[in-house]
Amino acid sequence: MALVLSDEQQMLKESAQGFFTEFAPISEMRKLRDLDEDYSTGLWQQMVAMGWAAILVPEAYGGLGFGHVGMGQIVEQSGRKLTASPLFSTAILGASMIQAAGTEGQKSSLLSAIANGDLTTALAVDESAFHAPEQIAMKAERTSQGYCLNGVKRHVVCGHVAETLIVAARTAGCAGDRQGISLFLVDAGSAGVTVERVPTVDSRSIANISFVDVELASDAVLGEPGLGYSALASTLDIGNAHLAAELLGIASESFDCTLQYLKERKQFGVLIGSFQALQHRAAHWWSEIELCKSVVLKSLQALDEGDPNAPALISISKAKLCEIAELSTNEAIQMHGGVGMTDEYDIGLYIKRARPVQALFGDFSYHGHRFANMAGY
Repeated sequence: MALVLSDEQQMLKESAQGFFTEFAPISEMRKLRDLDEDYSTGLWQQMVAMGWAAILVPEAYGGLGFGHVGMGQIVEQSGRKLTASPLFSTAILGASMIQAAGTEGQKSSLLSAIANGDLTTALAVDESAFHAPEQIAMKAERTSQGYCLNGVKRHVVCGHVAETLIVAARTAGCAGDRQGISLFLVDAGSAGVTVERVPTVDSRSIANISFVDVELASDAVLGEPGLGYSALASTLDIGNAHLAAELLGIASESFDCTLQYLKERKQFGVLIGSFQALQHRAAHWWSEIELCKSVVLKSLQALDEGDPNAPALISISKAKLCEIAELSTNEAIQMHGGVGMTDEYDIGLYIKRARPVQALFGDFSYHGHRFANMAGY
């Protein structure tokens, strides 16, 4: 497939660009930061009204079924404005996990709720400081009524504001086994669930969640017990493809803001954009971002097409975007000079957002190593 957007996808991209520019400029992100709020519920409802919560939900369950390339355009534009919302945790991770693992009844009730904006979710996977889905050790023991959960999940995106937690726990085997992992739907208000909100450098928050003797009914299992790893892996791939799209938005906006600064800032009476050294660095930076656009689009297309090489392409995409987001935000700060890290300028906010996104669900090293393994090295 050609690495270009269809007319409908291009229209969605332009619509998202206009929406975020009008309703979610950086000034709104600053307001949320100063109020210590995670996201605007009003803005989220506007996004739902635009149909964005329904993009990955199949039409059979009340969604639009528009695909990952379409959703990726929205995520990229949200990255340009550093917009916080449950879009990633609910409309991407939640919808994808339920679609991949859920029973027909679960899909009918939960996917329609997500599409209508009536449900927010959070995916609880990791248990240590580093992303390692195969190392899940949290236990879900069988009881006469269903299951009993005990353990801790860390770095849960939107875990402190979600209504339903999708928890990966072990019903068989031990850490390192891919078999025996089950997925559970847990009401965030359940007895024994303790949510600790943890502020992050990007003025957002994640959650560390402890589960102590949390009693669940048998129908709380998402799909089949012990067979959750495949759905988990595919959902994490989807998440990483869209994290790469967000990093592309961050890198692109960092470049555009810096280019404008080079055209305006004078030093010794001369525009600094006329300095050849900065021109060479900017040219290299631009060429890397152009390459990243193709890498991200290819990984999103692979998801829509069901390409068996999608996991490898997604790891390439996440690794490359981690690398170039770091290059972009570092270059942006350096070319702005010392003022780049002051709160007066927006550019410093981009480096603060880029670093958590790079680390989430695996950084450059993780995905470089993963791709090497898949390639037989």
